[in-house]
Amino acid sequence: MPINPIFNPEGNDQVEHRSIWFGDTTNLMQLNDVRYPWAVGLYKQMRENFWVPEKLDITQDVVDYGNLTTDERRAFDGILSYLTFLDSIQTCNIPHLKSSITAPEISLCMAEQVSQEAMHNQSYQYMIETIIPSDRRSFVYEFWRTDSVLHNRCEYIARFYQNYIDHPTAENYFVALMADFLLEGLYFYNGFIYFYNLASRMLMPGSADIFKMINRDELSHVRLFQKLIPEAMQTFPHSVEQIYEMFDTAVQHECRWTNHIVGRNILGITETSTEQYTKYLANARLRSIGLKPLYTDPRYSKSPYTHLERFSDTKKEAHTKANFFEASVTSYVMSSGVGGWDEI
Repeated sequence: MPINPIFNPEGNDQVEHRSIWFGDTTNLMQLNDVRYPWAVGLYKQMRENFWVPEKLDITQDVVDYGNLTTDERRAFDGILSYLTFLDSIQTCNIPHLKSSITAPEISLCMAEQVSQEAMHNQSYQYMIETIIPSDRRSFVYEFWRTDSVLHNRCEYIARFYQNYIDHPTAENYFVALMADFLLEGLYFYNGFIYFYNLASRMLMPGSADIFKMINRDELSHVRLFQKLIPEAMQTFPHSVEQIYEMFDTAVQHECRWTNHIVGRNILGITETSTEQYTKYLANARLRSIGLKPLYTDPRYSKSPYTHLERFSDTKKEAHTKANFFEASVTSYVMSSGVGGWDEI
């Protein structure tokens, strides 16, 4: 894949010559004259959602953590561990994908995505260092190395990224792009469900507040790749069968990991609900990029967690929602703090 030059004074920035890849841009960020106006709107939404984790109060969570059961604490620690790893590699990977983007307005969205991924890592560290006792923190940071289920799950996505770095072909670029979509659109959400379930029992409210904000950021990333993937399917050599295979393997990893770390009946999260939700979400993501659902059983046409949709809003008074399940983002409004839990 060609890398976009930094200094290209002979480039052609005229809108009619602009393309997402293989263009000839000078890199001038002139956002009043763009080919992809959706990217400018999305960038502005992403910026409006700026937040700082330390402004969210998690002192109650320190007390609540000690009152969790042993299994609940293990799930709390393990989910934080995998989220920390995944967003860490995302922070490193996105610039490699971005370096071949030749539409400045889209490059700007990806730059903001990198910033948000870094913020998420800061958030996880804030939680780990504040909530989790000091003698367990190293265990949490290293859990992705020592737990075989988690290691295999992380390796599945990370090796696609590394394969593109080692062999930067157009085919491998497309696969890395698809792997990014899987991570953003599928890999995080059973973890979010766990924290939202804790909050529904009035436990760990500060952690859930942080995940509300991360959730909204991730939905903007999903929207970005929902726009990029169909364009990539018209641009790069690929196999639809491979896309379905990647999705199915990711679903298997997600279900195996969730059953492994959450268990089979913590907070009403069961093997059945995990499978239904993960396959439902995979079908929704496939439809969003113009492909047919992979799982045709009617059970996978709806989410078993619709009662948790309320957690997708961080402002009680908001009249529009960033829908947690479909990623139909309509509102990204920053608030200085997150409202109380009286609506739960």
